[in-house]
Amino acid sequence: MEQDQKMLTKKQFSKLGLVFLAGTAVILGAQTAVTLIVEQWRPQWLENPAIFLMLSVLPMYLIGMPVLICLVKKIPGTAPAQHTMKVWELLLALPMCYSVMYLSNLVGVVITGILGLLKGAPISNDVMDIATNGNMAVNAFYMVLCAPILEEYIFRKLIIDRTLRFGQGVAILVSGLMFGLFHGNISQFVYATALGFFFGFIYVKTGKLKYTIGLHMFINFFGAVVSVLVLKGIKYDEFLIVSEAGDAQALMNLVMNNLVGFLAYMLYLGFIVVMVIAGVVLFIVYRKRFVMEPGEVSVPKGKRFSAIFLNFGMAVYCLFWIAMMVVQILR
Repeated sequence: MEQDQKMLTKKQFSKLGLVFLAGTAVILGAQTAVTLIVEQWRPQWLENPAIFLMLSVLPMYLIGMPVLICLVKKIPGTAPAQHTMKVWELLLALPMCYSVMYLSNLVGVVITGILGLLKGAPISNDVMDIATNGNMAVNAFYMVLCAPILEEYIFRKLIIDRTLRFGQGVAILVSGLMFGLFHGNISQFVYATALGFFFGFIYVKTGKLKYTIGLHMFINFFGAVVSVLVLKGIKYDEFLIVSEAGDAQALMNLVMNNLVGFLAYMLYLGFIVVMVIAGVVLFIVYRKRFVMEPGEVSVPKGKRFSAIFLNFGMAVYCLFWIAMMVVQILR
């Protein structure tokens, strides 16, 4: 009986991994094709951060992700039972997801810092470069509106609906990990995975995607819009140069000439500290609520990892994205 359940689990997760790998191939193929065409026709477009972002996003959203959605929906699935979150519960979830994001991002920064020291050069963060140098309206449209809706539908609903039968914990784990890996770079992997776990928990307990989409939009708005505006307000690049030069007078002049920006920066830092502390406290207070219910298919402890991840489809999906992250680190 246990062997049959293990084989059933392996088959289901292998199919899921292969489908996501196929969707990934379509996404990357569409992006590469568009880039090659533009490179031959209008190569200067690739130098514009806003246009470069759109050339990456449009093939993914208009071609790759619709294909991926169609492929995944061919696998049978069952949505969680629906429950409504009270307003106060949703408000409490805001600082909780904020603390998850910032603390896990701190872990990611430490990891990339260590890898940078081993490499002898800093690890590039393409997403941050695009966010700070790109067009704010384009960034907001992509990161605050489009990304949360599609990513939550694909990596929360589609994955969890097809893995929930194996238990809420398994569904949340797989959803978060596949979401983190899909970002394809070590800078985002840690916090995207952690947020994926938290969003996955909310979805399995409510069965409603609107809550995770709203929280995702909240996080991306502050991370990709507010933080960028605040950094621009203090002339961050110039601030780094002056700070590294150790010129106290130049630093003072920079601060006085951008006093409003620096005040906004201090307020924003205070907001982050309050949200993170509040989130940690809330996790401690409500820790007993984070209980995962078993599924109809139970794989014995000690065999779950091999059943879920050591199958052809999931192994290849994970190895592919790990390889992409290694390439990102080495380049």
